[in-house]
Amino acid sequence: MRHVGLIGLLMGGTVLLAGCEQPDTDVSRALDSVNVIDESNLNDIMLTVADPNEAVDYFLRTSRENPDRIDVQRGLAKSLIRAKRNEEAALAWEKVADHPEASNDDRVDYADSLIRTGKWDKAEDVLDTIPPTYETYSRYRLEAMIADSNQEWEKADAFYEIATGLTTRPAGVLNNWGFSKLTRGDYGDAERLFTEAITYDRELFTAKNNLVLARTAQANYTMPVVPMTKTEQAQLLHTAALAAIKQGETDIGRTLLQDAIDAHPQHFAPAVRALRALDTERT
Repeated sequence: MRHVGLIGLLMGGTVLLAGCEQPDTDVSRALDSVNVIDESNLNDIMLTVADPNEAVDYFLRTSRENPDRIDVQRGLAKSLIRAKRNEEAALAWEKVADHPEASNDDRVDYADSLIRTGKWDKAEDVLDTIPPTYETYSRYRLEAMIADSNQEWEKADAFYEIATGLTTRPAGVLNNWGFSKLTRGDYGDAERLFTEAITYDRELFTAKNNLVLARTAQANYTMPVVPMTKTEQAQLLHTAALAAIKQGETDIGRTLLQDAIDAHPQHFAPAVRALRALDTERT
């Protein structure tokens, strides 16, 4: 009987031990889940608000610890782009694109990184590997830029138009399209596209400056009716003045330079130097 009791106690102990192991397993799983959530949040922070070079260091460390994880490789490539380390970013994106789990998005980002390093032909080859049924704003924006670089104007216009329709924030692509028109000498279309870009992004100064260039190319030296600060107004007047001088309209250029100096809330050294140079030539 004592043997039976001992066996019973041992079996009971086994059951108790088995019962004790389950909470430990649950806790371990819960902690793993928390760690994944925390890491995901940290990755997001590193890709958005962290200092770009600190983010690069973080993803380099993490990629050494997890060499096969494509999300970490993506994070490194994106952080290198943010840090404007474009040559390194292109190599990082190439590694992502070669990963077995790579997506079409990854290949588009790889093509984008190649364009940033001036490798237009290779970028075009990468985009050609993506099925035509894969239609996104990022893909068509790059297709338009490549068509532009090849001076395939009809293709460029078609791609720009598609890209514009695939985003709710088309200011950047409209500005690029307008600049394409500007380089072709289609100044009226360029002016329209720059104006449209500004309606989507009132703070896009590049589009404002390009708009002035499109207008001055048509001998229109008045300021466009678009939102601008006093500093921006002075800079745009300066742009118009230089364009006028380049086109032989020296008197108009002199007046615009003086207007730029008067409009600027502080000392506008470039306009002052340009005006002095004109006055020196006159004497």
